[in-house]
Amino acid sequence: MKILQAIAGAEYGGAEAFFTRLSIAFQRAGLTQRIVMRRHEGRARALTAASIAPVQVRFGGKLDIASRLALLRQIAEFQPDIVLSWMNRATSFCPAGNFVHVGRLGGYYDIKYYRKCDHLIANTSDIADYLKNSGWNEDRVHHLPNFVGGEQAAPAPRQKFYTPDTAPLILALGRLHENKAFDVLLKAMARVPNVYLWIAGEGPLRKQLEEQAEVLGIKPRVRFLGWRDDAAALFAAADIFVCPSRHEPLGNVVIEAWAHGIPVIAADSIGPGTLIQQGDNGILFPIDDAVTLANYIKRLIKDDDLRRTVSANGMARYEEEFTEHIVVGKYVEFFEQLLK
Repeated sequence: MKILQAIAGAEYGGAEAFFTRLSIAFQRAGLTQRIVMRRHEGRARALTAASIAPVQVRFGGKLDIASRLALLRQIAEFQPDIVLSWMNRATSFCPAGNFVHVGRLGGYYDIKYYRKCDHLIANTSDIADYLKNSGWNEDRVHHLPNFVGGEQAAPAPRQKFYTPDTAPLILALGRLHENKAFDVLLKAMARVPNVYLWIAGEGPLRKQLEEQAEVLGIKPRVRFLGWRDDAAALFAAADIFVCPSRHEPLGNVVIEAWAHGIPVIAADSIGPGTLIQQGDNGILFPIDDAVTLANYIKRLIKDDDLRRTVSANGMARYEEEFTEHIVVGKYVEFFEQLLK
């Protein structure tokens, strides 16, 4: 069984990070694969370190004929049994051929880009329902979840970010974009004294969020860390993880926090709202409700039993459904079924 994966992708993003993890996991599982991807030094370095030699192409706009031909050549040379294309651009660039074309969606994308696919993978049940409701036959839509790595690390040193060892520390991860609602988290922080916040991520709203922190009078307790490659160390250093997103189709960050045994508070958006059972493996607050978020942060800091409960139950859910071994096994079983 030979798998060719194609991805254009952005500089940073959840789908791009999972693509890298899945490719490396396929390699560990012994699958024969070829990667065709948009040029990206960091991803290429990570894949190369895992003994994967990615083919890098431009993946430009609709008139980028050179990238289309490059993908066609790689398919003709490799002769894959399955082409797994990620997101809109790589899927639309993929030619017809003597293989099973599977499109992989991690959001509510425009299905016009997937008309040539034989099957679709959705990483949540809600996205799978969206595809079926958009006219796709249920036999050609498949729900395969993401996994996150459970690797542990020594805590990132708090003193490096001027954070007292004794202060409660909140961690948030993600692109600094309106959808991620870090503005709501900052408003909540203004209602929770003596608590520090690390925000790991980069994006167009960084300057605006830094200015908001200053206006709210919390800038001395907030650290903007930029884009980080040491998430495990950040989780190990923190006491609470908060995902305030207005729009979060899956919530990989929730699963990551579970894998690291840290209690989670999240906005009740689609992904986290599906994953979290209130008060059992996490805490949900209404989208854009900074007051309720602040109250839950205060409660979780004070209630040792609640912290232990949601942390333990979150890790149990991770171990039951979202480990590399479980998810890669589902992918391999799915591929084998396609080729019967």
